[in-house]
Amino acid sequence: MLEGLEAGLTLPASWYGRDEAIYRSELDRIFARSWQYAARAEQVASRGSYVATRAGQIPIVVVRHQDGGLRAFVNVCRHRGHLVAQGEGRRESLQCPYHAWTYDLDGRLRAAPRSDREPGFDFDCFPLLPVSVEEWGPFVFVNPDPEASPLAGALGRLPEYLEDSGIDFARLRFQRRDEWTLDVNWKVGVENYLECYHCPVAHPSFSKLIDVDPDAYRLEADGLRMSQFGLLRDAPRHELPYNPEGAVRRAQFHLLWPNLGINIEPGPPNLNLDVWLPDGPHRVRGWVDRFFGDDVDDETAGAITEFSRQVGREDNALVQSVQLGLDSGMVERGRLLAESEQLLGHFQRLVYESLNGSSAPA
Repeated sequence: MLEGLEAGLTLPASWYGRDEAIYRSELDRIFARSWQYAARAEQVASRGSYVATRAGQIPIVVVRHQDGGLRAFVNVCRHRGHLVAQGEGRRESLQCPYHAWTYDLDGRLRAAPRSDREPGFDFDCFPLLPVSVEEWGPFVFVNPDPEASPLAGALGRLPEYLEDSGIDFARLRFQRRDEWTLDVNWKVGVENYLECYHCPVAHPSFSKLIDVDPDAYRLEADGLRMSQFGLLRDAPRHELPYNPEGAVRRAQFHLLWPNLGINIEPGPPNLNLDVWLPDGPHRVRGWVDRFFGDDVDDETAGAITEFSRQVGREDNALVQSVQLGLDSGMVERGRLLAESEQLLGHFQRLVYESLNGSSAPA
């Protein structure tokens, strides 16, 4: 298999939903061991605040302890498995709504009704299970592995690139979240994101705005980061999907392994976080968190958002067609173009290495 990947062949079509064992392995070997975007830092900024989220199929709750520190736990009651927290809010403790087992914000079990009737019941044996949690600017990341290496190792040069983008994290403001679902394997969506080989054909508005010529559109893969950089085209403004005047002069699209897209369009300060969350072998659930600089007016933000949504609609049609082709089983392995699809090849090697026990590069 690895030899085929090195020679430019794709992963087998059966890995995209037809083999459920592959999907289960991905949940265990990728999503249970990787840093993933969980929430906005502002959602857990005050003491006692919490937000429920997910890492792959693992429910997670992130809390701000009374000591000011950030904690995160598997959001599953140690009694019978009910989810403990829902949504977001502020609490002095976390109480499971099934039987009222109650946990402190450090995860310790505080109360379990009628446990006093159970000889030898030890509260210390049933805390919420901890997971790793860190903040990066206005974003919160979690890793279900409580012994995970620091987030900085996964980010690599991402902070440097975003600092040089013309965007000030401190002035970014959350605008909205757009949620969506598609009946495709999660990897189909991510792989479409990782190449702009299809842009001249499938994304006419994007190709008017960004120079997608292979000599101008730069690709870079380094460890767990896969990046694309595009220059603004020199075109009459009336031909462009929105007015790109502003501090950001270069588009950036970064995939942080395994499932987070970080998108910056040219123009005024803007940033989208795209998440592909596996929801079954043939289903992906996702969302886009949209941020703009605090001085970007609603009309400009709306134009950039509509541009992003249009590109998303075009991509949705593409990935659904790809899934139909993969499900046919008639073409078991495709052939990538090493230069134009190098990020896709890098991603597929990470998938293979993760599922076969190799350590993914940090």
